[in-house]
Amino acid sequence: MKSLLSVLLVSAAMAATPAFAASDVVTIYAADGLHDGKGSWLETQFDAFTKATGIKVQYVEAGSGGVVERVAKEKSNPQADVLVTLPPFIQRAQAEGLLQKFTPAAAAQIAGGSDFYQPLVGNYLSFIYDSAVLKSPPATYNDLLDPRFKGKIQYSTPGQAGDGTAVMLQVIHSYGGKDAGFAFLKKLQANNVGPSASTGKLTALVNKGELYVANGDVQMNMSQMADDPNIRVFWPAGPNGERSALPLPYYVGLVTGAPDAENGKKLIDFLLSKEAQETVSSIAIGVPVRKDVTPADANYARLQEALKGVTVWTPDWAEVLRSLPADVKRWHEVTGS
Repeated sequence: MKSLLSVLLVSAAMAATPAFAASDVVTIYAADGLHDGKGSWLETQFDAFTKATGIKVQYVEAGSGGVVERVAKEKSNPQADVLVTLPPFIQRAQAEGLLQKFTPAAAAQIAGGSDFYQPLVGNYLSFIYDSAVLKSPPATYNDLLDPRFKGKIQYSTPGQAGDGTAVMLQVIHSYGGKDAGFAFLKKLQANNVGPSASTGKLTALVNKGELYVANGDVQMNMSQMADDPNIRVFWPAGPNGERSALPLPYYVGLVTGAPDAENGKKLIDFLLSKEAQETVSSIAIGVPVRKDVTPADANYARLQEALKGVTVWTPDWAEVLRSLPADVKRWHEVTGS
């Protein structure tokens, strides 16, 4: 998840010299992953959208929690039309009144949405390791406690990054409860480099060997392999021997008070169209969310092969959102971060 500086530079430019008349622009705030690298899925779709409609796309990127925080700060004077982020931050955005009701044209073809947001691209928590240094990934979470990993592990910060929040939830799940999960995270801190508001920037550090292991999500990580060839995805096993992962879909919603709401609706409809969704796996290495899209491309096959033997479980996101402040506070206490 890109640096705050890049977001501030983009926003400053937007504020100083708006490039287009209001009727010809739509502004999207998004968690990173779908816009990584040249020819990314979002870049491709934005170009096609502009060609089809004449509407230019202003794109601002940050961490999953960061984009929601920005929308919250701008609540009295909204700047964004469309929000894309991971759970539980999309649920937080709805709970805080940051999203308005909108039913996209494709809603009947999509499961897991609400009156306020829809899944955009299917995705899962993952971890990455440096295959140039490690012959094989750590088999279990307990293996990450080995002293050889001291200063060589980093995961993004729960409560700030969606992927980092997912690590906390995944560890609690794998260890069978919060007490055991936080006890593990306390031990892991001996090897952890420290907090990181961004998940995406950890990939290059793993690729260069500055880190051996980091967290991520499978869509982002597999897309990054083209530029970072040493990284590999993996899922360590918990104490019961099970390797598991929680879904981390990108969600999309229309911002309350959006300055160009009609253009925002058009962009959401475009991204959820069958034509756009048919390219999700081939370009983004993600999972299309429409029930009438069945991928058969090589990237989708890679994704399915990577997930073999991994049990997918789904948190109660309403409960996650309710308990998140206390859980993040406890994480800070046990890790000293």
